[in-house]
Amino acid sequence: MSGLQCLGEDNIWFEKPRYDEAERRFYEGANGPSTHSHHQSSSASGDQELVSRMKSVELENQGLQKVVEDLRAALSKLENRVRVLERSPAVPCAKAVTVQSVKVEEDDDEEMDLFGSDEEDEEAERLKEERIAAYAAKKSKKPALIAKSSILLDVKPWDDETDMAKLEECVRSVVADGLLWGQSKLVPVGYGIKKLQIGCVVEDDKVGTDLLEEEITKFEDYVQSVDVAAFNKI
Repeated sequence: MSGLQCLGEDNIWFEKPRYDEAERRFYEGANGPSTHSHHQSSSASGDQELVSRMKSVELENQGLQKVVEDLRAALSKLENRVRVLERSPAVPCAKAVTVQSVKVEEDDDEEMDLFGSDEEDEEAERLKEERIAAYAAKKSKKPALIAKSSILLDVKPWDDETDMAKLEECVRSVVADGLLWGQSKLVPVGYGIKKLQIGCVVEDDKVGTDLLEEEITKFEDYVQSVDVAAFNKI
């Protein structure tokens, strides 16, 4: 058997390289378009990001240019003011001379008024004295404030047989300038004894509690003692 016959009879795949090449092309064809589209989308997004960055940079440049222009304008105004001030140094001197002349004129006016100042002072003093005298006269005509007090007295009898109506009559018989008697009532003390509780209004400069106690205790047939139950300024 020849060599060709042996090769023909053996199970050998002579087309495998071609098959591998076709399989490779098939997979490249299947995967190629999706990879290419992904690359295109990535490239497009990158371009958009680059464009947006360029726009933001342009906006920043425009803002910086405006700031620079404003600074230049302000600097130019400042330089112009400095030049004007340097060219007119005599203005402060003129102002100083004017102020000095005004002060001199005021001093001259004061010297001219020296002769009339005495008369004005005398007139002001006279008016002041007249006002003081008028105020004193008005104050003297005003009625003085009278200090008054409200007093509540407890007048105790000797026993339960004392005539309380007669006792109250004795108390109210006390008369003095600046004394005004008020309401009264009988208050039980104990063992059938009652005390007379009576109020009055007095002028402090004229009537005091000592005077009232002294005058009321003079009625010794009816009055045992006198106590001040309450004392209030009015």
